[in-house]
Amino acid sequence: MPELMKKPHTNRIQLTFSGPSRNKAKAIKALMELGFEDASDLIPWREAFPSHDENNEPGICLSGARAREAMTQKELSKLTGIPQRHISEMENGQRPIGKKNAHKLAKVLNINYRVLL
Repeated sequence: MPELMKKPHTNRIQLTFSGPSRNKAKAIKALMELGFEDASDLIPWREAFPSHDENNEPGICLSGARAREAMTQKELSKLTGIPQRHISEMENGQRPIGKKNAHKLAKVLNINYRVLL
């Protein structure tokens, strides 16, 4: 009988170097041979999505989960008993979701209620 095993953590680091620009290609090649990846073309997600409002992450999660289930606010309202107007306000960050509503919404949307808090 196979045993359940925890997957080992992958320890990842990010390195920053300075030096002569003429040796950049050699340095990248040497590090890639050691298993490193060139991340110089990556940008932080906050720069990629400047319009993202960190204060409304629960509302964004609610909207995304509802869209994933192909459900309108009105349909979600009927299934949870939460007024459609309140759902809209929650998605737009104008109303807190609250633990009680998070449980109702999560059950219908098949997600963990904690992402809505």
